[in-house]
Amino acid sequence: MPEPAGAARRPTMADVAAHVGVSRQLVSLVLADRPGPSARTRERVLSAAEDLGYRADTAARLLRRARSRQFGVLFGMGYPMDGHLVEELYPAAAELGYGLVLGAMASTRDERAAIDELVGLRCEALILIGLAAQAPALLATVAEQVPVVEVGQRTGARNTDSVRTADTEGARMAVDHLVGLGHRAIVHVDGGGLPGSDGRARGYSEAMRAHGLDRHTEVLPGGYSEESGARAARALLARDAPPTAVVAANDLCALGLVAALARSGVNVPGDVSVVGYDDSRTAHLSFLRLTSVRQDAERMARLAVRSAAERLDQGRARSRHLVLEPSLTVRDSTAPPR
Repeated sequence: MPEPAGAARRPTMADVAAHVGVSRQLVSLVLADRPGPSARTRERVLSAAEDLGYRADTAARLLRRARSRQFGVLFGMGYPMDGHLVEELYPAAAELGYGLVLGAMASTRDERAAIDELVGLRCEALILIGLAAQAPALLATVAEQVPVVEVGQRTGARNTDSVRTADTEGARMAVDHLVGLGHRAIVHVDGGGLPGSDGRARGYSEAMRAHGLDRHTEVLPGGYSEESGARAARALLARDAPPTAVVAANDLCALGLVAALARSGVNVPGDVSVVGYDDSRTAHLSFLRLTSVRQDAERMARLAVRSAAERLDQGRARSRHLVLEPSLTVRDSTAPPR
C-alpha cells in the first residue's frame, strides 16, 4: 500500500547500505553485531544509521525468527510489589537471552483477553504476578499452549510452575516481633482473599495461638490498598479500647492505616504499632519507615525466569513449586506498648 502523501518514509536497511556504498547484507551483519565486517566498516555503517535515523523493526525481526524468545508478563498496576517484580524480571530475562512483553491488568480489562493478547504476540511463556489469572481452570488451559509461571501465589492449576514466599511464616514473624515488644492486643487486617492473603491470615492466627493469645485474635476485613487500611483504622478508632498493634495485609494497607490514625491524632508507634508486608518501596518512605515482612523480589524474579527458561530450553515437563523464606525488616513503626 502506498504511503499517504507527505508522510515521512521510515529509513530502511537498504537506505543505510546505499548511504555507505556497501551491500544490504553487510549492513545486516553490522547491525546484528555479527563477525565479518572490519572495524572501519562497522563505524561507517553505525554512523550512517544514526545520521539517517534508522531504527530496527523489532516486530518484523521477531516474525522472521523461528522463536521469539519473549516472556509475557501479566501484572497489576496498583501494587508496588508487582512493579518491583517487573523491574527485577528485566535483567533476569536478559541474562538468559530473553525479552519481556508486558500486559497490565485493570478493572476495565478481561483477564482472559489479556492472556490471549500476550500469546498472540508470540510470547513463548507467561509469568503471572500476584493478581493475574487466579482461576486454576483458566491457567490449566493456558498451560497447554505455553509454559506458565505464577509469582506470589499457587493456584494449584495443572502443569504450571510457581514461585512464592512462605506467607504463613511471614505473618508469624510479624506477630512474634510484636509479642516480643510486649504487645498482646494485636489484630490483623487481611488481604480480602487476594493472592497470599489466606496464608498471612493463617500465620497470624497460628502465631497468636502459639503465644496463648487466642482471646485477642481478631481478623478485620481488608485488602491490598490504602483505602482498605483506612477503613480498618476507622473501625478501630470507633472502639473504646483499640488494639496496641496491627499486622497489615501489605505495605499499602499499612500506609492507609497509619495515615488515617495520624489524622485522628493517634501516634504510630507511640499509641499503636503497625507492621506491613512486602517491604516494598512504600515501607521505605521517610515519613513512614515501616516495619515490614520482606519478600525477596530479585530472587523471585530470577527463579520465575529460570523456571520458564527450563521449560523452553531444557524441555522440563514436570511442575515445580518454589517457596522462599521471608525475613522481617524492623524500622520505626513498631515499639513497646505504653
